[in-house]
Amino acid sequence: MIYDVTVPITNTMPVWPSDPPVSLTPKSHLSRDRSHTVRLTAIEMGSHTGTHIDAPYHFVDGGLKLSDIPMEQLVGTATVFEIPNARSIGRNQLEPLNWAGVERVLFKTENSNHWLDGRFYEEFVYLEPEGAEFLAGIGITLVGIDYLSIDKYKSEKHPTHFVLLTRNIVILEGLNLANVKAGRYKLVALPLKLQDADGAPTRVILMDE
Repeated sequence: MIYDVTVPITNTMPVWPSDPPVSLTPKSHLSRDRSHTVRLTAIEMGSHTGTHIDAPYHFVDGGLKLSDIPMEQLVGTATVFEIPNARSIGRNQLEPLNWAGVERVLFKTENSNHWLDGRFYEEFVYLEPEGAEFLAGIGITLVGIDYLSIDKYKSEKHPTHFVLLTRNIVILEGLNLANVKAGRYKLVALPLKLQDADGAPTRVILMDE
């Protein structure tokens, strides 16, 4: 089974309040012989629109840019952990879980229920800095979450981002895990190939092992 956990990019999708809005504008022109219409779309959006990767350079001066991230970090076995009834994910939620053999982790929370709200969801579940320190300490290389930031909304210093990105741990934000059960999967996360970028929209699929 293949699960597409990517949020569709539309003109009405929620975006981070300070980010550029999405504008998909249909364009068309007649073929040279005027026998048919050629259609295309003008696209305007930020690099952190919808499902996307944060490269270390997003926050870290001199950090790895998107094009520096090894493909091996973005493709491989990933474990989905469901964290129900939590306003944030801290060490207390993480320590009891089975981390044997886990290299990439995706957190399914109640955030996945809010992609169709029609507005930005401010109360999203986030990863606490001490939770990020725990993940870094056990050697996690990629962390994903099911809303537009891994830090708390209106965080002033983005501590969770810095814990992970300063260690070159890739952050995958904006997942929709509503139709995915907890368990182990094959992850493929392919960002747009933007050179020297801080991040990019990413098509993410999970496959049953």
